[in-house]
Amino acid sequence: MFKLGFIGMGNMAGAIACGIAQSGFLSGDEMIAYDIVPSQLNKLDKFHFHKAQSEIEIVKQSEIVFIGVKPQVIEKVVVPLKDALKDKAIISIALGYDFQKYESILDTSTRHIFVMPNTPALVLNGMSLIEARHSLTENEFQFTKDLFTSIGSIEIVPSHLMNAAGTLSGCGPAFVYMMIEALADGAVKEGVPRDMAYKLASQTVAGAGIMQLETGLHPGALKDQVCSPGGSTIRGVKALEDAGVRAAFMNAIEKGCHK
Repeated sequence: MFKLGFIGMGNMAGAIACGIAQSGFLSGDEMIAYDIVPSQLNKLDKFHFHKAQSEIEIVKQSEIVFIGVKPQVIEKVVVPLKDALKDKAIISIALGYDFQKYESILDTSTRHIFVMPNTPALVLNGMSLIEARHSLTENEFQFTKDLFTSIGSIEIVPSHLMNAAGTLSGCGPAFVYMMIEALADGAVKEGVPRDMAYKLASQTVAGAGIMQLETGLHPGALKDQVCSPGGSTIRGVKALEDAGVRAAFMNAIEKGCHK
């Protein structure tokens, strides 16, 4: 019996699976995976994951089943497994399938929890939101928290905030990558080599985020510490304000919340 079995090995599930193995929380020998596209499992080869031939094999051979398929195919995949999932525990990362939604498609004996992770889990710096409402046992819930802590940070979130909070942490990496690309483009325009510009931009964003987390200071206060009177930074801040950067980011979160 494997500790954790993955159904679906797309980008997000793959990042989590590889992150777990890299962190040492579980070894590849303790996990098994299946994907309808066999080549999706190739990313697991270096971690020596076991590979299954079907979804039902995952259910039968795993203590906890990890549902990593896309939301639009959840019911197509999960409903046929309803009987096999009786008295089993599942962890799901399918957007939109929260506690209440799973209650409507699973047997009452199936224990489940909804988690919204993000792709930096691959490099052990993920941000995972764990829905506060769940039906796992105490040990299963602790396992879930430990699992996602091994690949980053976690936050226990009330059900009514999962959408908004998940838009921030789940979609946020894409917004940040756009910001990194734009910052680097600006430096390239002024003659900085592309590779150097990406390194400078990425480390600057990473460092700024860590500084806010570790100091707990308001982002505005940290920004003020960099802005000298009449200096380059405050002139750049003015340019960003003129371009409506704050409103753009706020609108991005709003649009993400309301499909």
